[in-house]
Amino acid sequence: MKLSTKGRYAVTAMVDLAATSKNCTVTPVTLAEIAERQDISLSYLEQLFCKLRKKGLVKSVRGPGGGYCLGKPAEQTRVADIIMAVDEPLRATGCRVGDDHGCHSKRGRCLTHDLWEELSNHIYLFLHSVTLADVVERNVLGRGKGKDQKISAGGGPSVAA
Repeated sequence: MKLSTKGRYAVTAMVDLAATSKNCTVTPVTLAEIAERQDISLSYLEQLFCKLRKKGLVKSVRGPGGGYCLGKPAEQTRVADIIMAVDEPLRATGCRVGDDHGCHSKRGRCLTHDLWEELSNHIYLFLHSVTLADVVERNVLGRGKGKDQKISAGGGPSVAA
């Protein structure tokens, strides 16, 4: 599964917003500022923020000195909610939810369907466990480890002795 630029850019822009806007009434952040700092197209950010605003994840402030601020505190804004707000699927399977056609052209489920379905569940649970505040405060590393696991030098988990 590869997260598209839509999901990655939405999360990046929201983290930037969380890091730079302390109080919306005093300092709303313009999309132009985010676009410049994060090297993201302004028109693309406008499309993403329209979706984020509809889901209540951001608020817009109109007029001179206007811009955007978080719709709720960074500690309450989950990364999974941001990704889902911009219509980014969090699925590792080739099947669509509720689709009777299955993964194959033969209309059945592939042999590894349950594996990818469970991976999708873990990805969602991980992203749901991480808030904007966690990312801003760099409090993300180590969240994916199991109780008795550590990440090996090769990048994969290994069981701690």
